[in-house]
Amino acid sequence: MTTTDLTTMSGLELMRWVQTERPTDIPSVGRLLGMRFDEVDHGRIVISLDTRPDFANPLGTVHGGIAATLLDTAMGCAVHTTLAAGTAYTTLELKVNYIRAARPDGQTLITEGAVIHTGRRIATAEGKVLDDQGKLIAHATTTCMIL
Repeated sequence: MTTTDLTTMSGLELMRWVQTERPTDIPSVGRLLGMRFDEVDHGRIVISLDTRPDFANPLGTVHGGIAATLLDTAMGCAVHTTLAAGTAYTTLELKVNYIRAARPDGQTLITEGAVIHTGRRIATAEGKVLDDQGKLIAHATTTCMIL
């Protein structure tokens, strides 16, 4: 188990710690899906993952929930990078627009989340998922409540 006190880190410090340390002893949807934190900046996160057959829906394409999870993670983590140590948040609303299907055959999906606004109680962000050819798979917006 990690001995690092995560509550003492700002959101940006915590996201950079996750990016560099890739902790395996903390439960994480990112680890479950194989997410990689490629870029971590104040108000912006880039996450990628490689699709796999387990992500398929009955039609043989990547289930929309994978894109939604990528978007929720990237946008939420982007919001987190703007928060002070010990400050939490939760998603209040997630609006996803699906543009095209992704393949479950190892295709790399790249997701960017960027903050639009961070206030005292509410933050908003936008995100997009691109395939490895730069084609738009989905885009989204979110509203987060700062706790």
